[in-house]
Parts: sequence; structure tokens; C-alpha cells
Amino acid sequence: MILVGELLDLPPGESVRVHGEVAIAVFNVDGELYAIDDTCSHQDASLSDGWLEGCAVECPLHAACFDLRTGMPSGPPAKKPVRTHAVTVEDGMVYVHESTRVGSTVAEEVG
Repeated sequence: MILVGELLDLPPGESVRVHGEVAIAVFNVDGELYAIDDTCSHQDASLSDGWLEGCAVECPLHAACFDLRTGMPSGPPAKKPVRTHAVTVEDGMVYVHESTRVGSTVAEEVG
């Protein structure tokens, strides 16, 4: 588990970058927390610096969009998905459970 921080420090509509095996972006979408690899699969750009719209983030470099629930891009220029990661909240603290592969689910990773 990777400690993200206090839930109060990640209000709805905001994101934060944390470091695991690779950088991970954690987003608060109207109280639901999502985590994906922070680097756009099209080119090196931080997705945590992107624009959040619903359950999607738009890369700030070339406007590739990724679904925060699946990591799948919605179209060009990105063609490859990014990994998604499980997020839990315990005693007001947010944790990311780093997944090992693209397309894994919370049930597969957290058990």
C-alpha cells in the first residue's frame, strides 16, 4: 500500500501525484477516488496535471483522454491504456494498492 495522505486534503475535483513503482495520479471525482499511472501512454506528460471531466482526465500535452475507471484511452493520439490502481480509505487516510498489470480489477489486486 502507498500512503496518499488525508482524505480531507484531496477535495472533489482535485488530484495528487504519489510515487510507487512509477508515478501514480489519484483523483477525487465527486467523492469517488480513482488512481491511474500518472504518465500519458502517448508521450511523457503528467495526467495529474490534466483536466478532469467526469470520470475522465485529459492529458495536458496532446489532449488524449483516459477513463479513470478502466485506464482506456477514448481515442487518438493515445492508443495504449494506462494501469488503474485500487484506492482505499482507512481512518480518513487514502491508500493506493499498486496493480501489477493493465486492466486488473480491484477484486483481483486487493483480494
